[in-house]
Amino acid sequence: MVTGDNLRTAKAIALECGILSTSDEATEPTIIEGRAFRELSEKEREQVAKLVTVMGRSSPNDKLLLVQALRKGGEVVAVTGDGTNDAPALHEADIGLSMGIQGTEVAKESSDIIILDDNFASVVKVVRWGRSVYANIQKFIQFQLTVNVAALVINVVAAVSSGDVPLNAVQLLWVNLIMDTLGALALATEPPTDHLMHRTPVGRREPLVTNIMWRNIFIQALYQVIVLLVLNFWGRSILHLNHGNRAHAVEVKNTMIFNAFVLCQIFNEFNARKPDEINVFSGVSKNYLFMGIVGMTLVLQIIIIEFLGKFTTTVQLSWKQWLITVGIGIVSWPLAVVGKLIPVPKTPLGNYFTKQLQRCRRPARQNCS
Repeated sequence: MVTGDNLRTAKAIALECGILSTSDEATEPTIIEGRAFRELSEKEREQVAKLVTVMGRSSPNDKLLLVQALRKGGEVVAVTGDGTNDAPALHEADIGLSMGIQGTEVAKESSDIIILDDNFASVVKVVRWGRSVYANIQKFIQFQLTVNVAALVINVVAAVSSGDVPLNAVQLLWVNLIMDTLGALALATEPPTDHLMHRTPVGRREPLVTNIMWRNIFIQALYQVIVLLVLNFWGRSILHLNHGNRAHAVEVKNTMIFNAFVLCQIFNEFNARKPDEINVFSGVSKNYLFMGIVGMTLVLQIIIIEFLGKFTTTVQLSWKQWLITVGIGIVSWPLAVVGKLIPVPKTPLGNYFTKQLQRCRRPARQNCS
């Protein structure tokens, strides 16, 4: 909070608003005068800026210096203001929010977002929906990468080893429809939750695919690849299909691989809803679109297997074979719970590869010189 009031008034307002928890926090540099902040050197301002919670007796230039110091320190800065004097800070900030009713025209022109009702609580709604959109994009990317990695590895390994692929072109088109269209609709329409507001803000240089997402993708894709490749190479003996016609046995095996793969994606769609939470079913009953899409996907999959065999090169499955494929798919739920107990490093994975590349380039440059 940056204000022109004296420190006592600023402290009282900050305590009432919850910006300061207790009076014991009201010590420098948590609460500071604009003049004291202004007299600091540039490096000292960068250090103190991250600790400042309340600034009293401040001028418009002090607010601008605070914004510049925070941005130099790598922070993403949002500023609210309504006066002409706030224009430089609003313009300098990453996100400037001005008041629609009391705000001056200069402040509105310098800002990025105008709060039409002058209600500061509207900022919370803006942040809530912004985080929701960002989180939904991450959910869809996690779901999409899992499907792509698993399908690619299964078909490549099978083609290289035996010359035959278990998932044909029509089946992969249906999988892509689940992933790109229905999956996007189901995951991108998740409403915002209170859990999002407890997250720390996303940094300026943070990757879109986080370490938590990579962990979830690796666990689910690895499980699907292992189980479906086992079915591909030893499915006939495991499912006792060696006694009948060999061609029919191969068709049954490939149909089960296709069905199990699709069911894995349907069950994994629930996991993708909550990448960092154990309970993936919280709030699912309120999202009617998600439930409708999952239900429609399941019904269409049953129709494809049971009635569209000529189109998709599949055969009808018995109820026991359906139970086996459903069991393979449903294992992804407890697997996701176990996976989320595995801690991940805070440093993005991309940073490790960048450091290794830099180390490899240094000897090459030395040799060239």
